[in-house]
Amino acid sequence: MSVVISYKKNISKFKATNLVFFVDEKYNISTLSKFFTSKDIIFIGDILSSHDLSKDILSFDISSNKKIFLISLKKNINISQIENLGAKFFTYSKELKRKEFYICSDIASIKIKNVVGHFLHGLKLKSYVFDKYKTKKNKNNITINVFGKNIPSNKDQNIFQAIEEGTFYARDLVSEPGNVLHPDEYAKRLKSLSKFGLKITVYDEKKLKKLGMNTLLGVGQGSIRGSYLVTIEWKGLKDKSKPLAFVGKGVCFDTGGISLKPAKFMEDMTYDMAGSAVVVGLMKSLALRKAKINAVGVVGLVENMPGGNAQRPGDIVKSYSGKTVEILNTDAEGRLVLADALTYTEEKFKPKFIVDLATLTGAIIVSLGSEYAGLFSNDDKLSKQLIDAGENVEEKVWRMPLNKNFDKLIDSKNADMQNINYVGGAGSTTAAQFLQRFILNKTPWAHLDIAGMAFSKYGGALNSGGATGYGVRLLNKLIEDNYE
Repeated sequence: MSVVISYKKNISKFKATNLVFFVDEKYNISTLSKFFTSKDIIFIGDILSSHDLSKDILSFDISSNKKIFLISLKKNINISQIENLGAKFFTYSKELKRKEFYICSDIASIKIKNVVGHFLHGLKLKSYVFDKYKTKKNKNNITINVFGKNIPSNKDQNIFQAIEEGTFYARDLVSEPGNVLHPDEYAKRLKSLSKFGLKITVYDEKKLKKLGMNTLLGVGQGSIRGSYLVTIEWKGLKDKSKPLAFVGKGVCFDTGGISLKPAKFMEDMTYDMAGSAVVVGLMKSLALRKAKINAVGVVGLVENMPGGNAQRPGDIVKSYSGKTVEILNTDAEGRLVLADALTYTEEKFKPKFIVDLATLTGAIIVSLGSEYAGLFSNDDKLSKQLIDAGENVEEKVWRMPLNKNFDKLIDSKNADMQNINYVGGAGSTTAAQFLQRFILNKTPWAHLDIAGMAFSKYGGALNSGGATGYGVRLLNKLIEDNYE
């Protein structure tokens, strides 16, 4: 189902059906007088007197062909709550099977700018559906006609659309099955993003071997598919200022390798490239909205398979950084992909900061469920910026500890380090502690473990289940509020 939005200054107040109005928390309807007769206003008032006014949305028929919807804006409502209202309205309208709505943008007594824009943004985000492989598609599109004095400007419309397209692109990538979006296809799709003004550089296995990215290559060596590192550059400033860097884990399918996962729920491992999808979606959004920053996205694309050439438990590999890693479990593969990607990003681009994203550990789901991503960082300022951005767009993060005392859990007798903690406990922290060893020049760095956030079985406020696109809006907000 898709949503089509059009903007009109005026409408015929008698021809429009399914009229939507924003009111205050007391359901004051005085602003509706110019759209209805005095008799209608009395009728609406009588109906409201018998309704529960604590609800966010009320609707009722005015006549046989006219229905009105009243959206209650609470006194201290914030932007995130307005977007959630838009999503709630989409669900509500879908259940009513109405195809066209007229939303009045005239709103009084609220300090937040662009209420209608944020409302529609939430509505659009909730409307996403991945039905590419359905032979019978839902063709019941919804048309939204917005009218009145407070129509979002073209600039605001473009910004919202850019964020939506980036989020949807990330969701599309995560939703694709492993037989379609393998590393070869993924790298091919990323090349097409150059049409948006992004500079795409693809490093194939031959180039990666020459660079010495053996921890990344080791993960993918059991697959018949290639392994890649792809850099995506956006230059929104004419100067040569340091870019903001975003690094994503792109394990297109994760069987666990020789350390094979249980069969139950292994089909969900198509989602193990969600970190990379967030980075790609973010970079697309930045290009579409022509963000006034320099940024780079770096993604490592592999497939972890138990083939005849697969990496074995006990193998020792030398990373791009020069540090050696003993592989004790081939299912702790994401940190190996990120290890090379992080060091390369820091050395090649010398960024202001690095944020990496990965569906890295099941332990973070035990800790935080599907409400927060785990945040690990070497920098308090960057951490606070991420926490604040997450609160603003309701893509929340919770800071977890890093400490040198955890190092002993990943120190190896046979190499510089081992890729898992065999003692037990602190699974997410030791994974982050491992990654921190590949930040060599004290660059501000944050790791987001999004294992509990990348997809949802039951749906969330702004998504209907499946891939969430979590992280695109969070990082966009980080950039908007602090770096543009």
